[in-house]
Amino acid sequence: MDRLWSPWRMEYIEAAKAEPEGCIFCDLPAKGDDAAAYILRRGEHGFVLLNSFPYNPGHMMVAPFRHTGDLEGLDPGELLDLDQLLQESIRALREEMAPHGFNVGMNLGRVAGAGIPDHLHWHVVPRWGGDTNFMPVVGQTRVLPELLDETYRRLAPRLADR
Repeated sequence: MDRLWSPWRMEYIEAAKAEPEGCIFCDLPAKGDDAAAYILRRGEHGFVLLNSFPYNPGHMMVAPFRHTGDLEGLDPGELLDLDQLLQESIRALREEMAPHGFNVGMNLGRVAGAGIPDHLHWHVVPRWGGDTNFMPVVGQTRVLPELLDETYRRLAPRLADR
């Protein structure tokens, strides 16, 4: 039987076992190296970044700079900026990757599936007909046809200075 190696998956497994320190949605923008953090765009109140463990190529997240897990506590300026970042993200993906559709959503609270419940973030997942197969179910492995660095290289110009 042939083997399909996904060595990046071990990083995810090890990170999931450890108790997280800090908050990635606070720590990554503070680094100051957007390319290393896969930050594609900064707005006034939030930012867009690639998911380091994507469901599909181009899987982005939009998060506020302010550390909060309370959607109802966002002020109108924050909401408007985050909505605009969501719209720009979808536009960039449509222009560069031509997906057939999108899943856009957020999980509020750990019991709802939030891996980082204390910092709001929306997922933007581009979808193509036939993009799912047996591998996630049988092999617990996703097959992605593009490296994260290449996805960043393709999408960063689409979100620059919008």
